[in-house]
Amino acid sequence: MTATGTGNAPDVVDVVALGESMVTFLPARPGRLADVPSFHRSIGGAESNVACALAAAGHTTRWVSRVGADGFGDHLVEAIGAYGVDVSHVRRDPSRPTGVYFRTAGDRADDAHEVAYYRAGSAASAMSPAGVDLDAVRAGRVLHLSGITAALSPDCLDLMRELTAPRPARPLISFDVNHRPGLWGEGRNPDVLLALARGADIVFVGEDEAEEAWDITGGPATIRQALPEPGLVVVKQGAQGAVALPAARGQSCLPQSLKGLGGTPMGDGDPPARAKSRVGEGGRDGTPQSPGCETTPRPAATSPALKVDVVATTGAGDAFAAGFLSATLRGLPLTARLRHGHLMAAATLTTPGDLTTPPPRPLADRLAALDASAWETLRLGPGWTDADAEAAEEAPTP
Repeated sequence: MTATGTGNAPDVVDVVALGESMVTFLPARPGRLADVPSFHRSIGGAESNVACALAAAGHTTRWVSRVGADGFGDHLVEAIGAYGVDVSHVRRDPSRPTGVYFRTAGDRADDAHEVAYYRAGSAASAMSPAGVDLDAVRAGRVLHLSGITAALSPDCLDLMRELTAPRPARPLISFDVNHRPGLWGEGRNPDVLLALARGADIVFVGEDEAEEAWDITGGPATIRQALPEPGLVVVKQGAQGAVALPAARGQSCLPQSLKGLGGTPMGDGDPPARAKSRVGEGGRDGTPQSPGCETTPRPAATSPALKVDVVATTGAGDAFAAGFLSATLRGLPLTARLRHGHLMAAATLTTPGDLTTPPPRPLADRLAALDASAWETLRLGPGWTDADAEAAEEAPTP
């Protein structure tokens, strides 16, 4: 096994994303997999999707994983690197292949939708605490993980437990539950995802997957009760929208683990020397507070979903997480973070692949600042992100 990097101490980046990516084969035309004569090659992976979207939005990102020492591994590293993502800590495995999968052209919600995965025994399934560069993984202001990795192998689950365990000065942990029933199989319990989520700082979870994975019903408040530890739980409700639920009592000073995080200070009592190290609402999205910090109650934030002319839903959840994290790194309020998540998701929903170009930041900021009525009547279709800077300046204002 070899690494693509030089072994030097890793630079700190905005976001590190760890997880498996696969070469994706998209059909040249609609139909059953048995009938499709040819496929177009692409890339897919929840965590690398987030890294690519954030890099395209102007953030520094790193993807950490393992791929085979094969042509498909070459393609993944080159394609993800082309987005501006640091891929120097991706390791190559000479004895295990890069995972691939095929899917039909129909949307996942379509009863005729088919996916054929060839990932058993993949290079990424051999990730472990000893098999990745933990210094490179932790050298991010935010570390983004997902429940998919935990399902790949016992070694991958051990790695996830290591990364979500409490430790001094760890990065802010972002965890997307991403429950994939087909990966868990008979006799394997997705309850471990609940334990991992409870070790994170920001959790993304769908209302439907909380019920499917953990039999939790009753809506966002009930999900929040099942996840008391994270500083922030974002519950996605499909076409209805999303809710961000902070911890019942919030920090009014900076956790040690969030030092160095960029973002606009929210002015709730930070010492001046620490103010520029805030992220989001005073850095209160993270790990347990320092001794002596005051606590204040924080309300939940909600945002309706946008009306979108959907082309395909694949990758929309990853795009939502990327938009939310981008706004978090910029220190925006909770409602704005949710809206930026919806806007990034809309960019993916209006294209056929997992990845697309995000909206220009001036345009996204203007749309995110619309009043409630304008936001709820806004409708986006294919091509809406192609606006240049001049068009962005002409976007609707609140």
